[in-house]
Amino acid sequence: MVTTQIDDMPVVRELKDFDRSSGNWLERLVFNHRLFVVLACVLATLVLGWQATRLTLNAAFEKTIPQHQPYIKNFLDNRNELKGLGNAVRVVVENKAGDIFEPAYLKALKQINDELFLTPGVDRANVKSLWMPLVRWNEVTEEGFAGGPVMPDNYSGSPRQIDQLRQNIARAQILGSLVGNDYKSSMIFVPLLDKDPSGKPLDYWELSKRLEEIRAKHAKAGGADVNIRIVGFAKVVGDLLDGLAQMVLYFAAAALIAAAILYAWTRCVRSTLLVLACSLVAVLWQLGLVTLLGYQLDPYSILVPFLVFAIGVSHGAQKMNGIMQDVGRGTHKLVAARYTFRRLFLAGLTALAADAVGFAVLMLIDIPVIQDLAITASLGVALLVFTNLVLLPVMLSFTGVSPTAAARSLRAEQQQAGGSWALLERFTERRWALAALVVSALVAVAGFAVSTKLKIGDLDAGASELRPHSRYNRDNAYITGNYSLSSDQFAVIVKTKPEGCLAFQTLVEADRLGWTLQQVPGVQTTVSLADAVRKITAGSYEGNPKWLTISPNQDVLNYSARTAGTTNPDLFNTECSVMPVVAYLSDHKAETLDRVVQAADAFAQQHSTSDRQFLLAAGSAGIEAATNIVVKQANVTMLLYVYAAVIVLCLITFRSWRAVIVAVVPLAITSILCEALMVALGMGVKVATLPVIALGVGIGVDYALYLLSIQLAQQRVGATLKDAYRHALRFTGKVVALVGVTLAAGVITWAFSPIKFQADMGILLTFMFIWNMLGALVLIPALSHFLLRGVGARKGGVAGVPEPKGVPQRA
Repeated sequence: MVTTQIDDMPVVRELKDFDRSSGNWLERLVFNHRLFVVLACVLATLVLGWQATRLTLNAAFEKTIPQHQPYIKNFLDNRNELKGLGNAVRVVVENKAGDIFEPAYLKALKQINDELFLTPGVDRANVKSLWMPLVRWNEVTEEGFAGGPVMPDNYSGSPRQIDQLRQNIARAQILGSLVGNDYKSSMIFVPLLDKDPSGKPLDYWELSKRLEEIRAKHAKAGGADVNIRIVGFAKVVGDLLDGLAQMVLYFAAAALIAAAILYAWTRCVRSTLLVLACSLVAVLWQLGLVTLLGYQLDPYSILVPFLVFAIGVSHGAQKMNGIMQDVGRGTHKLVAARYTFRRLFLAGLTALAADAVGFAVLMLIDIPVIQDLAITASLGVALLVFTNLVLLPVMLSFTGVSPTAAARSLRAEQQQAGGSWALLERFTERRWALAALVVSALVAVAGFAVSTKLKIGDLDAGASELRPHSRYNRDNAYITGNYSLSSDQFAVIVKTKPEGCLAFQTLVEADRLGWTLQQVPGVQTTVSLADAVRKITAGSYEGNPKWLTISPNQDVLNYSARTAGTTNPDLFNTECSVMPVVAYLSDHKAETLDRVVQAADAFAQQHSTSDRQFLLAAGSAGIEAATNIVVKQANVTMLLYVYAAVIVLCLITFRSWRAVIVAVVPLAITSILCEALMVALGMGVKVATLPVIALGVGIGVDYALYLLSIQLAQQRVGATLKDAYRHALRFTGKVVALVGVTLAAGVITWAFSPIKFQADMGILLTFMFIWNMLGALVLIPALSHFLLRGVGARKGGVAGVPEPKGVPQRA
C-alpha cells in the first residue's frame, strides 16, 4: 500500500517555509484547525464511550429467520395457532442411578417442572411433562372411553400410584416422546413467548442463565442423582452468548499481535500506540452508535468490532509509514502528516469504500441478524474514515515519530529495491507471467470442481454453531438416541375454513400427506389429527381394528376429533381451521431437509384447493429448511452484487477495464478456493458462514487498489512495467504483506473460540486475507504483462488507461 512519497514534494524542515494554504480544501480544513479536530474527537469518544457502556447482547428468535420467505410468512401468519411448533426448549431429566418410577426422581422432576413453569417468558399454558395435567391418557373400556392426567391425582409416591403412573404412560402412548425409550428419563417441553411479562423482548442470555441455575441446583435434588439435558434455540443462543465472554480475550490477543507486528516493523513505540489507539477509538465509536441507534450485538455481529479493529490497524500502518518516510528525509512532522494526508486520503477512502461495500451487500439478505451485521460493520468502516484517515495523521502531526525509527525506515526502503523482492519482479516477464497464470488457472479449476460439492445448511447433527463436544451437542445426542420423536420437526400447515379440518376429505388428504412424508428417508414418523381420529374411531367400536380408519360419517368424525382435542390440543386450533401435519426427522442435515421439502411441496401443489391449502412450513426443521432456501439464493446474488460493486469502484479508481480485470481476477480465484476449503473442512453455507466471502472480497481488493495505483502512475510517467512494479513493491510491497499478516493475525485467534461458527469464520477469513495478499503480489504483475504492459508507451497511456484517481502526480 502507498507508504511514502512518489512525487517531488519538497523536503520542508521548518514550518515557516511551508505554505499553509497548499493542498486541497479538506486538507486545509483539517490541518489548519488541528486542535479543534482533536477536541471534537475527544468529545465524541466521551459521549459514545458512555453510550457503549449501555450495550447489550441478545439474539431474538425472529431475527435468525428470513422474514419474507414464503414458508416463514406462512409460519408467522399462523404461529398463534401452532402451539409447540415455534420457539421452545426441551429439558430432559435423566435418573443416573435408576428409572423414572423412583419416588426421589419424581420429586426432583416436580421441583424442576415447577421452576421451569414459573420462569419468565415461558408459555405456561402449553408446558408438557409428566406433572402437567395437559398430558393425558385415554382408553376404551367396556363402559366407553376413560381418561385422565398421566400423573395420578393426589400423587403421594405410594407403590400403587407408581404402578398407576406406569400404566398411564403406556395408555397415553408417550414413550419415546415425553418418556425415554429406556424409562431412565422424561422430558419437560417448555414453549417460549416472544416477550417476557414486562413486555420486553425475551432475554435469551438471562433465560439460559436461569436454565443453568436450575441444572446446577437440581443435580441431586430430593435425594435423586439426576442429569439435566437442555436443547432448543434459546439454549443454543445462551451458549453462544456465554462463549462471547471469552471473545474479549481474543480481542486482547489480536491487539497484542497487531502491536507486536507493527512495532517489529517500525521500532517506534509512539506511532505504534497511536495506530492501535485510533483503531480502538473507531471500535468504541461503533459500539456507542450501535447502542444509540437501538441495536444490540448478537453472536453473529460480535465479530464485527474485531474486523473494524484489524482494518483500522492496516490503514493506520499506511499513514504511519508515509509520515515516517518523510520525517526520515528531514521533513517537519506537521508537513509530513499533511503530505501523507494529501497522497493517501482519496486512495484510503476508496479502499474503505470497498470494505464497506463488502459489508453493505449483506443488507440484501433477508435475514435480520445478517442485516444487523451489515449495518454495524458498514458503520464501523465509515468511522475509520475519521479515526484512521483524519485523526491519526493529525495526532502524528503533534507527536511525530521516532527519529531513529524514521532513519531506519528510510534505509530499509533504499535497500529494498532488490533482494527479497526480486523474485516478484520476475512475474512481469512473459515466461514467469504465463507460468503463474497457468498454475492459477489449474488451481482455480480444481478448486471449482471441489466447490461444486459445497452444501447449503448443516452437515452434522446437533447445533453446528457449537463444537461437536460441547455440552449442548452431547445433550442433543443423548435425546436423539433415547427418544423416538426428535426435536427436528417439519410441519405442513393445513388451512381450511372454520370447522373445515373436521371434513372427511380434509382428514383423508392430511392422512395421505402423512403417509407420503413417511416414505421419505430421514422421516421417523408423522403425527396429525387424522392419526388421532383413526385411533379414537376404532376405540369407539370396542377397539375393533376394522374401524381403524377415517369414517365418512361426519358425526363420527366430529366426536373423534373433539375427543382427540381434549387429550392433545396441539392437533388443531380452536376454530378447527388450522391443523399441522408434523414429520419428526432423524436429523436436520441439508440433504434430509431437501428431500422432505421436495416431497411436501410436490404434495401441496397437487392437493391444495380453494377449500384447503397445504402450506409449508413450521417446526424447527421447517424454519431451517426455509432459511436454507434463502441462504442458497443469497449465496449467488450476494457474490454478484459484491463483485459488481467492487468492479464499479475499481473503474472509478483506474478508469480502465483492463486494470479492473487485473484487480478482480485474484479475488475471484480466492473466492473459489475459499468455497473449496469449506468443502474440505466440512462446512456448509449457513447464516454464520454466508457473510465471509463477501467480507473477504470487499477487504481483499485493498491490495490491488494500492499496488495498481502506484504501478500505473509510474508507467504513465514513462517507466516500464518491470520498473513500475519494482517501484510499487518498494513503496507498497512490504506494507501489503504487513496488512495481510495483520488482518490474518486479527482473526486467526477466533479459531480457538468455543463457538464453532466463529472459529470457522476465523479460519476462512484468515485464508482469504493471506491468499488475497499473495494473489495480488503474484497475479497483478503477471496479468499486467498481458493487459497493462503498454501503459505509458504514448502520451495519455494506452487503450485509454489514464492516471488512476487518488494517486498524486509529479509536482
